[in-house]
Amino acid sequence: MKIYTRAGDTGDTGLYGGQRVHKNDVRVESYGAVDEANAALGVAHSYLPDNEIRLLVARLQSELFVVGADLATPTTRDTGDKPVVPRITEQFAADLEPLIDQYEGELKPLKNFILPGGDKASAYLHLARTILRRSERRTVSLLQAEPDTTNPDVIPYLNRLSDLLFVLARVVNHRAGVPDVPWTRPDVKQGAV
Repeated sequence: MKIYTRAGDTGDTGLYGGQRVHKNDVRVESYGAVDEANAALGVAHSYLPDNEIRLLVARLQSELFVVGADLATPTTRDTGDKPVVPRITEQFAADLEPLIDQYEGELKPLKNFILPGGDKASAYLHLARTILRRSERRTVSLLQAEPDTTNPDVIPYLNRLSDLLFVLARVVNHRAGVPDVPWTRPDVKQGAV
């Protein structure tokens, strides 16, 4: 199979099942941001020295592939109790909560806002987190526009995963001996920073 088909040259793309939509359709925006976040996680993965977190990030990347397929496939394609693609369930978000608690236990509580940064892997985890937040916003828009064709369990998963990536970014810095980057209020004078 060739990588190019020319089918999208007019600005539309195919969903699972053959339906054609514009490439800027809210559904495409939603799963496209998931794909971007997955790519950012791939970059973070390449910088992670910690095998435990590397394995977790690889698992999360696989789960994001399921999220992307779920979002790319309207639920109306499912027949009865048999989904046409694997679907995200409430359990996916629930499974992330003990991980958040576990890793947060390694950290001192935050007393101020922090800026994304520090170790390279940490910075890329923060980048993936912010892209996921965009996907979450797009998925909320999709659910509002197409409530009968969109899996609502995707939103809690994206929300919880963003929280986990924030904690993992801090853990990566902590384990590398790199302090979080604290936000300090700039001295703002007459509109200049």
